[in-house]
Amino acid sequence: MLKWSMRDLAEHSGVAWTTVNRLEAGTPARDATAEKIVAAFAAQGVEIVADDARTGALLAFRAERER
Repeated sequence: MLKWSMRDLAEHSGVAWTTVNRLEAGTPARDATAEKIVAAFAAQGVEIVADDARTGALLAFRAERER
């Protein structure tokens, strides 16, 4: 959606690139790391929705960002 590289995500979220790389490889994220990544996407208008009824996550791009 945002066409970010792993390095872009690391920069926007404040998470180390090596951590993002491990997450891409399937290593589970710590809660604090996940919160930073979710916040980085939210700041760009991307909402991540995950619940017990689904596997993975649903990404939704808000037409207008909150200011």
